[in-house]
Amino acid sequence: MQRKLNLLLLLFSLIGGAVGFGVSEVILDKWGGEWPWIVVIGLYFGLVALFIGLSCLVAEMISPRLNGPSWRQRYTGTSWKLLVPATLVMLFVVGLGLEFVYEINAGGAKPVKDIALVIDNSGSMQETDPDNGRYTAAKSMISRMDSDNRVAVMVFNDQTNLLQPFMQVKNQAAKDKILGEIDALEATDGGTDISRALSETMQHIQDKGDAGRGTMVVLLSDGFSDVDLNSALALYKQKKVQVNTIGLSLVQSEGSSLLKSIAQETGGQYYDVQNAGDLSVVFQKIYQDTGERTLITERTGPTQNSPVYMILRIAALALIGAGIGLALGLIFDNRYLARSFGVGGVVSGLLAGLLLEFGLSGEGWSDAVIRLLACLVLAGVLALFTAIIPVKENGKLASGLQRPGSAGRSHDGFSGRSKDNSSRGF
Repeated sequence: MQRKLNLLLLLFSLIGGAVGFGVSEVILDKWGGEWPWIVVIGLYFGLVALFIGLSCLVAEMISPRLNGPSWRQRYTGTSWKLLVPATLVMLFVVGLGLEFVYEINAGGAKPVKDIALVIDNSGSMQETDPDNGRYTAAKSMISRMDSDNRVAVMVFNDQTNLLQPFMQVKNQAAKDKILGEIDALEATDGGTDISRALSETMQHIQDKGDAGRGTMVVLLSDGFSDVDLNSALALYKQKKVQVNTIGLSLVQSEGSSLLKSIAQETGGQYYDVQNAGDLSVVFQKIYQDTGERTLITERTGPTQNSPVYMILRIAALALIGAGIGLALGLIFDNRYLARSFGVGGVVSGLLAGLLLEFGLSGEGWSDAVIRLLACLVLAGVLALFTAIIPVKENGKLASGLQRPGSAGRSHDGFSGRSKDNSSRGF
C-alpha cells in the first residue's frame, strides 16, 4: 500500500463542494422554514455529498491515480450506478437523522412556536407613534414567520381587545388575513393598563395554547401603569412564557423600570427604542431569538450558548464527513479508499463543525460564506487524506486468487475478496 495524492481529484472535490453548496443554498433559501427543517438539512448534505462524489468520480476516471487503470476499465459502470444511492440517498438519511437529534430539546424545554403580540393603542400613542410604526413592525414580523408558527394579536389601552386569536401562519393567505386585521385598526383614546393586558393575554394563552408548543409574548408600550408583578406574572413564570418588552420613547423612568422588571422576571429581554422607525429591527431580532436551531444556521434562543448543542453540532458534522468518505469508498468499491476517505471525513467534519459553531452569526451573507467554507473543508481535507493513510489500487487480481465466475470483481473491494496476508492495514 502507498500514500498517494491525486491533485486533480483534490481540485475536482473542491469544485464539487462549491457546486453542492450553491445548489443546497438555493433550497435553503427557497424552502427553509416552509418544509420541515429535517428534510431541508437532509437534502443540503445529500446534495453536497452528491456533487463531491460526482467530481471525485470524474477526476479518478480522467486520472486514475488512486484506484488504478484496471478499475477504470472494468468497474466504472458500477460506480456510476452507486453514485446517487451512496451519496445523495445515504447522506440525506444521515443528515435527516442527525438534524432530528439536534432539534430534540434537552431538559424538556419547548421550542417557541406561538407568539402573542400585545401592542399599546392608547391615546398617547398618537404622539409617540403617529405613523403607526409599531404596526408596520408587527406586520413585518408576521410576514417572516415560519409556516408552523402561530400568532395572536392584542391591542390595549385601559381595555384589552383580542384582535386576532392564535392562528397558524401556514401560508400567505393566513398571513394576509392577520395583516388585514391590523390594517383595519383605528387610533383610540384612553389610558394604559398593562396589568389588564397581561392578565387577558395569559387567559387567551390558557384557552387557546398548546401544551406541546412554547409560547412567547411581545409587549410594546410607551407608558406606565400600576402592576402587582407577583400576581400579574405568576402564571407566566409557572408556564415558562417569556415576555419580551419594548419601551417606545419612554420619558418616565417608572415605565422603563416596569417593562424591564416584566422581561427580567419572565426570562425575556427589554428593548428601549427612541424612534418608532427602529421597531422593525427590534421585532425581527426578537423573532430570530425565539430558539431556531439547525445544524447549518446560527443557534438562537435559550440554547444559544449551550455546550451540549455545541458538542452535538460538531459531532454531527464529523459523522457527516465520515459518511461522505464512506460513500466515496463505496463508489470506488475499495475498502482502503473507504478507510482513508472515512478518517479524512471525520477530521474534515470536525473542522467544518467548528467553523459553523464559531463562525455563524445570524447575518445572511456572512453565514453563507461560513457554510461555503465548511463545504470546502469537507471536500478538501477529505481528499488530502490519501497522502496520510496508505491506499491500494482496486482491480489488481493476484495470481491464483480469482475464483471461477468472479471475473470483474476486485479482491480489494467490499465483496468477494480473499484474505490478503501481505497487507498490514494501517
